[in-house]
Amino acid sequence: MSESGPLPTTLPPVVDEIAHLAFLLGTWRGGGTGDFPTIDPFSYGEEIVFEHVGDAFLLLSQRSWLAADDAPLHFERGFLRPGADGAVELTLAHPLGLVEVSEGTVSGTELDLASTWIGRTSTGDDVTQLMRRLRVDGDVLSYELDMTTERTPRTRHLQAELRRT
Repeated sequence: MSESGPLPTTLPPVVDEIAHLAFLLGTWRGGGTGDFPTIDPFSYGEEIVFEHVGDAFLLLSQRSWLAADDAPLHFERGFLRPGADGAVELTLAHPLGLVEVSEGTVSGTELDLASTWIGRTSTGDDVTQLMRRLRVDGDVLSYELDMTTERTPRTRHLQAELRRT
């Protein structure tokens, strides 16, 4: 496609390499709760979008806001792609000065991912590990996220339930 060409108006078909991830496609919206030993518990709203462009990966866009006042809370941008031997790979950029590389498995409509590398800027948060479990049941996506930092052992940080819109 040339630089001056129009953007496609329809999506190409999902390629075979990511067909097993197609259950994630769409916009998911809902809310959850967060907690961690170093912060007060909170409730939040969230939107996650999984989309494809006809290549062997899914685009991932996440945004969340505090339920109390709709203040922006967190954002993530990245890619979900097939790994070797049925594995799945996730790369995400976080506005906390972090870049996350996670790997895991997909079984039916469930993903289990654990970070294999966390890159940090000089002022980035002291996160050392992230673990995610996502499950889709029809039009409901639920997940839990555990986090480890330099000062805090692995702890459940987030859990949410989102509905496909």
